[in-house]
Amino acid sequence: LFLGQAPDPEDLSAQALAAVQQRRFAEAERLWKQALEISPNLFSAAFNLGFLYHSRAQHAQAEPYLASAARSQPKDFNARYLLGATLAQLGRGEDALRQWRAALEIRPEHLPLLQIMAVEYGKGRYFREAAVLAERALKLNEDDAGIHLVAIKAYQDAADHPAALKIAERLIRRFPALPRANFEYGYELHRAGRPEEGLPYLKKAMGADQTYEEPFFFYGEILLQEGRAEEALAPLRKALELKPDYMAAWVALGRALMSLGRQEDARTELLRAVEMNPRHPQPHLLLSQLYFRMGNEGLAAQ
Repeated sequence: LFLGQAPDPEDLSAQALAAVQQRRFAEAERLWKQALEISPNLFSAAFNLGFLYHSRAQHAQAEPYLASAARSQPKDFNARYLLGATLAQLGRGEDALRQWRAALEIRPEHLPLLQIMAVEYGKGRYFREAAVLAERALKLNEDDAGIHLVAIKAYQDAADHPAALKIAERLIRRFPALPRANFEYGYELHRAGRPEEGLPYLKKAMGADQTYEEPFFFYGEILLQEGRAEEALAPLRKALELKPDYMAAWVALGRALMSLGRQEDARTELLRAVEMNPRHPQPHLLLSQLYFRMGNEGLAAQ
C-alpha cells in the first residue's frame, strides 16, 4: 500500500530517463519497472526499458518490453523497428520481418530499414523480395556502393543474373576504382557468357586489393575454363594464400594440375584440401578420379 498518493508513472519514467543520462542504469531500470507495475501499458517506460536492454545486448529481456510498447502504440516506427532488430538477434527472422514490414508501412522511405530487410529476406531465402527492397533502396540513394552490392547479391541469389548484371553496370559507372565493383562486374560478365570482357575487370580488382580473394579465384577459374591451366595456377594459389579454407579454389587448383598432367602435385593439393575440410565432397571426388587415372582403383573406390 502507498501512504498518500501513488507515484505518477510518467514522473517515474521521466526520472528514469534522467538517471540514464547520468549513467545510473540500475536506478533507471528499477524506476521503469515501478512505473510499469502501476501502468502496465505505459509506452515510455516499456519502450525505454526495452531499449536499455537492447543496447546492452540483453535481447531476451528486451523483447517483452518492446513488444508491449509496439502493442500500446502500433504506429510508432521506433518501437516496431527496434522490436524487429531484437527478434533478429534472437534468431526469429520471420517475426523480425513481420515487425519491420509494419515499420516500413509507417516510414516507407527509411533507407537503413530497407537495406536491413533486404539482407534478412536473403537469409530467409526470399530472394525476389530481397531484390525488390534493394531496388527501392537504390532509388533513394544511388551514391551508396553498399546498396548496389545488396541488390546484386539479392539478384544473384534469385538466379537472375541479367538483373544482377544491370546493377553491376550501374555500380561500375559510379565507382570505377572500387575493387568490389570491378569484381562484381567482371563476374557478371562471365556469367553472361562474356568472360573475355570480364577478365580486365577481375584483373583490375586483383591489382587494386591484394587482400581480396574472390577476384583471384574467379580469374583463375576463367583461365582454367579457357584451357589456360598454367596461367590459372598463380591466381588460384593467391586465393588460397588469402583464404586457406576456400574449397572452390582448392578444387580448381586440383583440376588445373590434373589437366597439366601433374598428377602428384594434384594429389598433394587435394589431400591438403581434404585435411582442411574432410566433409567437403569435391576434393574426394577429384581424388577418386585422379587415383583411377593413376591405376589405383582401390584408392579410387575408397
